[in-house]
Amino acid sequence: MAEEKESTSIPLSQADNASREDPEDPAKSPPSSPNSSTRRACCFVLQSWVSKKFMTGCVVLFPVAVTFFITWWFIQFVDGFFSPIYSRLGIDIFGLGFVTSLAFVFLIGVFVSSWMGATVFWIGEWFIKRMPLVNYIYSASKQISAAISPDQNTTAFKEVAIIRHPRVGEYAFGFITSTVTLQKDSEDEELCSVFVPTNHLYIGDIFLVNSKDIIRPNLSIREGIEIIVSGGMTMPQLISPVERETRPNERISLNRIG
Repeated sequence: MAEEKESTSIPLSQADNASREDPEDPAKSPPSSPNSSTRRACCFVLQSWVSKKFMTGCVVLFPVAVTFFITWWFIQFVDGFFSPIYSRLGIDIFGLGFVTSLAFVFLIGVFVSSWMGATVFWIGEWFIKRMPLVNYIYSASKQISAAISPDQNTTAFKEVAIIRHPRVGEYAFGFITSTVTLQKDSEDEELCSVFVPTNHLYIGDIFLVNSKDIIRPNLSIREGIEIIVSGGMTMPQLISPVERETRPNERISLNRIG
């Protein structure tokens, strides 16, 4: 029995060497077949194609979803002003409150355009400007509404302007709000007050720039506001000054006179 145990026993050094051998060693594993590498390449190409098309779909659907969500929220918000009145009357028609709100806004515009409406509006505005904290909110919102107002009164933005700021070779986008004459000993200088927004349209800097140094692009006030609010994403690829557009007409008129 002792002889059999001795014959079946394994030396410790051989057992350690056997345990150290890794059956999954890549150096000792058989080489991968060409079919497996082809499958991996096809899976990688398919995965990249699917992810790219998925991102393309997200890019296309994101503005549509945002537009639909904001429009739907706006309709529900405006509809909520008069829909409770119709609910008490037993009339349950979706969108009727929205149409009523639009008609109400139209009638307010007609009323304010008259002499009596302007007087009532002026009295209400006088009370609002006397309220603390409310007058700041009202003044800021009124400036924004006056900028896009079709009447284009004296408080609205006059023109879109591009000025050289803050260094040479850099330009800033702003709006001309008013003009002022600077009296000098030699001659008077005409300056334009340019409002350059730094936080959308609420906060900005005011610069007095010589009217000859202002670049007036062929953009409307609404287009300028869209550029500011969107962070420059709606900026057209080509902007030309207004003076360049009027020069050909001036040349034609000069040729006719000559």
